[in-house]
Amino acid sequence: MIERLSHGPASVHGLTEPFALSQQMISKHIAYLVRARIVIKTKRGRESVCTLRPEAIKTVSDWAVSYRRFWEESFDKLDVVVNQMKQTEISDDTKHGERDRADGCHESF
Repeated sequence: MIERLSHGPASVHGLTEPFALSQQMISKHIAYLVRARIVIKTKRGRESVCTLRPEAIKTVSDWAVSYRRFWEESFDKLDVVVNQMKQTEISDDTKHGERDRADGCHESF
């Protein structure tokens, strides 16, 4: 629906056509978009016309980009910690294996 509105204003009826949903369901969806201030709905005679608010989409996009950046940085930091833990584990296993063999008590698997 937003993709369609990105090409210009459309009537509620025109937005209903490509979807296998009732006009009531489409109207409900449009009401949510209006409430979110992503779409403006105006009356033109007997017809309701919807217009996309590009600045609202940009706001949502900017927000999503900042969160994406936050999560990517967080996952990068997590990767560093996990890799450090793996290296420590490998180092500890190697040390224990060498000590055990020198004592003749245990064998590394």
